[in-house]
Amino acid sequence: MMSIDEHQARKARSQKLLLWFAMASMTMMFAGITSAFVVSKSREDWMKDFQFPSAFYFSTLAIVLCSVSFHLAQKAIQKDNRSLVSSLLLATLGLGIAFVALQFAGFGQLIEQGYYFTGPESNIATTFLYVIAVVHMAHLAGGIISLLIIIYNHFKQKYNSTQFLGIELGAMYWHFLDFLWICLFLFLYFFK
Repeated sequence: MMSIDEHQARKARSQKLLLWFAMASMTMMFAGITSAFVVSKSREDWMKDFQFPSAFYFSTLAIVLCSVSFHLAQKAIQKDNRSLVSSLLLATLGLGIAFVALQFAGFGQLIEQGYYFTGPESNIATTFLYVIAVVHMAHLAGGIISLLIIIYNHFKQKYNSTQFLGIELGAMYWHFLDFLWICLFLFLYFFK
């Protein structure tokens, strides 16, 4: 017969393993997209002189700050500092929303430069850029939904210094999203 602590430890290991598998599959998907990007660069219609949207720099800062605030929230719940956790989780949510808004601003900057992702004026390079950013934002939407659930559970007082698995899993996923965007940003910046 398993004790409650053993059952919770087994459940935590299972949930972390599932998250690792999900993150590995997302990484493989982006590896496929970026590989297709590299192969497509040899096309004659590939755009050569392209200004990287300045909003993407600010969105990168926003998502890095998301990761920092989520990490600090995880540390604060381990010390049962509930008010600090509340502030940090809400800051993470605000920064996540700012990331999305800045991504759309970056799309607007691309359109102002005359780069469209579809239609007769589109280019394969900008289509790849849009696909990479939109797929990343879809994963970020999952992160925001999970963050909303974590915030709800936090205000229902389901987390404390001994029970914080939801916050830990959420932080792991946000750190992954942060790392993934930084890799994508650097890839797009240097391989455009």
